[in-house]
Amino acid sequence: MNARIKRVLVLIVGCCFILLGIVGLFLPILQGVLFLLIGLIILSSEYVWAHHLLAKLRQRFPKVSGTAEEAMARASRWLRHLSRQREGD
Repeated sequence: MNARIKRVLVLIVGCCFILLGIVGLFLPILQGVLFLLIGLIILSSEYVWAHHLLAKLRQRFPKVSGTAEEAMARASRWLRHLSRQREGD
C-alpha cells in the first residue's frame, strides 16, 4: 500500500475513533474513554504527538497501560494477518 494512502487512512480512522470518544463522553451508550484510547493508539503509529500523549497516559495510569499494551499487540497481529490475506488474493 502506498505510504501516503496509508497515512491518510490512519488519520481518518484515528480521528473517527477520537470523535466517537468525544461523543461517548456525553452519551451513556458509548464508552468514550475506550474510543479515545483506540484513536490515540491508531494515530500513534504515524504521529509523534499522539505517541507522546499515549506515553504520558501510560505513566499516569500504569494499570490501564498493561491492558492497552495487550490490545495493541492483538491489533498488530490482526493487521498483519489481514495484510497477509490481501497479498494472497
